[in-house]
Amino acid sequence: MPRMTRSLIVIAVSALAAGLGAQTPPAPQKPAPNDYSKPDTWLCRPGKDGACTSDQRATEIAADGSIKPVPFTRPADPPFDCFYVYPTASEDPTPYSDMNPGREIAVTTAQFGRYGAVCRQFAPLYRSFTLAALRQRDSGNAPQNVYTNTNYDDVVDAWNYYLKNDNKGRGFILVGHSQGSGLITRLIQNEIEGKPIQKQMIAAYTPGTTVQVPPGKDVGGTYKSVSVCRKPDQIGCVVVYGSYRSTLPPSVTPPARFGRARTADGTVASCANPAALGGGKATTDTYQTRGTAEWAKGKTIDTPYVRMPGMMTAECVTRGEYTYLEITVNGSPDGPRRNVANGDVGNPPDPTWGMHNGDMSNTIGDLVALAKRQADAWARANK
Repeated sequence: MPRMTRSLIVIAVSALAAGLGAQTPPAPQKPAPNDYSKPDTWLCRPGKDGACTSDQRATEIAADGSIKPVPFTRPADPPFDCFYVYPTASEDPTPYSDMNPGREIAVTTAQFGRYGAVCRQFAPLYRSFTLAALRQRDSGNAPQNVYTNTNYDDVVDAWNYYLKNDNKGRGFILVGHSQGSGLITRLIQNEIEGKPIQKQMIAAYTPGTTVQVPPGKDVGGTYKSVSVCRKPDQIGCVVVYGSYRSTLPPSVTPPARFGRARTADGTVASCANPAALGGGKATTDTYQTRGTAEWAKGKTIDTPYVRMPGMMTAECVTRGEYTYLEITVNGSPDGPRRNVANGDVGNPPDPTWGMHNGDMSNTIGDLVALAKRQADAWARANK
């Protein structure tokens, strides 16, 4: 074959390859940032009506079915701030949500509204990984060719806006759940730990994710210097746990999602019980949404929430390769009080998820009380 002919063939093949390469989908582009100076990019912030100005009144129902009101008041000038990142809640069909809130409002109201009794509340709206994308991923069909840091970038942008415009040297508590807890973990690692702002962190509450530590330790692993909370007056620490029923511990096959030790680096999951940071069993201060259930036989409940003293007992336990918050539901479901937990995932409950949906409600009263105590300790330490 003549040399010129061979050269033309090579050029033609190269051109064909280049043409085929041009059909490859472009790399996903980072979306334009949100403008967090706009009120509609926040679900909660001072002066904004919405998720954190909702009715938080509750009715306390004793084990014998007797009831009494639980008032709720918001202080006019709380001395510290709470910054909340909500969990996977969006029902949008896309991998990441838009900035038009739907179910995110109700979830924020239930998980974060009660903190208004002790702190100023900030909850940014962000483009979160959606329920549809979660279902796709769990079925082995994770969304393809999407920019995967959209949610984290939004949270960082909101955090930086808050620091620049609202914080003014105040102590803060970070609050999250599930996806939100994972994003807060990254925020602490990248934006807080080892930086001057760390001294303003009163605590972080990140149930529904896993924080790894070396065996027998409370610091190291996920964080370099942030410890797991072990005393009610301890500050600068993290409260973390995944909760499972005592009657349905985390599954080994398939592996449960929270609280698992990591063989690759030899670390184990940590657990801090908000009702008993020092360890052991304790009854929790549980609030649940009223819904349409009859919570006390023959009695009408007209508040959005019910408080269920003594209904749950919690303890951090290690069983096999899992460390988690073991929840025992006390009492009969058909007694004078409806002792039924809202936190199970699936019907029947899925042992890979445990009581994930109830991580917050199971111990919300304990977390809010702990926030007040830790904030007081931080104020004393910082005069």
